[in-house]
Amino acid sequence: MSKPKSGENLRALVESSLLVAAGFVLSLIPVFQLPQGGTVTPLSMLPLLTIGLRHGLKWGISGGVVYSCLQMLQKFWPPPSGTIIAYIAVIFLDYVFAFTVLGLSGLFRGRRNAIIYAAPFCLSLRFICHFISGIAIWSVYAGDTQVWIYSLTYNGSFMGVELVITTIIGIALQKTAPMLFDIPDS
Repeated sequence: MSKPKSGENLRALVESSLLVAAGFVLSLIPVFQLPQGGTVTPLSMLPLLTIGLRHGLKWGISGGVVYSCLQMLQKFWPPPSGTIIAYIAVIFLDYVFAFTVLGLSGLFRGRRNAIIYAAPFCLSLRFICHFISGIAIWSVYAGDTQVWIYSLTYNGSFMGVELVITTIIGIALQKTAPMLFDIPDS
């Protein structure tokens, strides 16, 4: 494998920066928001998936990390217990891991119709992060409901919608404007 040219790195940096910014701006437009966090947005995950599809795993993961930091700055949901361990768990499960896994779309780079596989895969991994967090950190809100059922329904209610919307629109864009997800020409 040859070393990328500086022009290729510059292009990846600029595109990744613009896609992170687009995802962040879209995240500021809530379609609906749940009381303890979790929001359905108009396609804020699609730009992040696009980074990995266009530039690979390294750029996708990096974009996800940057985006997770922006999300924490935008609206951090402190854990109900307030312990340092709970704060660390929230930071990693609900932010860093949850958004960084979107960069795993880079695993599908170069495959035909990659968005069809990348969107459900990556958003399902994001759901798993929130599901685990719901059990480990947010269980106080479960009330009389079994904690895993609470976490499944709470996190599934917004992540399921995000997954369906992102996948459907991603597939439509793949069919109508495939150059959005293709590897850029040098």
